[in-house]
Amino acid sequence: MRDDAMQLRGLLACLAAQSQRPLEVIVVDNASDDATAAVARAAGCTVLFEPRQGIAPAAHRGYDAARGELILRCDADSRPPPGWVRAHARAHAHAKPGTAAVTGPGWFQGLPIVGALLTIAYVGAYVVSAGAALGHPPLFGTTMSLRREWWHRVRSDASRSPRVHDDMDLSFLIGSDERVVFSASVGVRMSLRSLRSLRWGRLGFDRWRRAGSTLARAWRREFPWDRWRLRLGQLKRAVGAGREGAVREGLGE
Repeated sequence: MRDDAMQLRGLLACLAAQSQRPLEVIVVDNASDDATAAVARAAGCTVLFEPRQGIAPAAHRGYDAARGELILRCDADSRPPPGWVRAHARAHAHAKPGTAAVTGPGWFQGLPIVGALLTIAYVGAYVVSAGAALGHPPLFGTTMSLRREWWHRVRSDASRSPRVHDDMDLSFLIGSDERVVFSASVGVRMSLRSLRSLRWGRLGFDRWRRAGSTLARAWRREFPWDRWRLRLGQLKRAVGAGREGAVREGLGE
């Protein structure tokens, strides 16, 4: 993160109140000019430095250093509830084989009714539109967790360019035989700054440009209809295998 000391204090307070304590808390200082690194060190976090500015380089620096079997990711303005770590762990523990990641919604805070409507519109639009291109739910960097062995298997294919949306880029690395679980149980509160960045100013332009770059990069490898064909083929084979197993069980084999 870069120059986000104020938001980081709130996040670290939420992480300190978790019912299941994380193995470690890693904060990647993305060449900040404020007290981001000092705030993280004071809270006992592992602080890493990433000089290349951008979310993707900073996030990947943290993923590479993580020691746990699950890598949980959130943003400085995320406000996870006390059961957030436990919810991610449980979701993975109860997930079907082949699950690479778990993700969920971010709920805008500060505006009870309007915030809920904005959440449905903002997160819903992302899940539906990105899911149509992916063939599965997209990862949402505000609250997500990756299996560490999966990250190390795909890390060489993940873009470290600041010109891509890192969570969407990772979503395109989910194989046709792998799963993403989208669960409300891992949802977090978040600030309204994501909406402010959608305005047609510099931040808004950069955000849309990163989306275009991410899609262009992904579609050079695989078009959406190819992803759907492979995923539907996997689903058809899984259903066929399930029926065959049921028949054998009925015959007593």
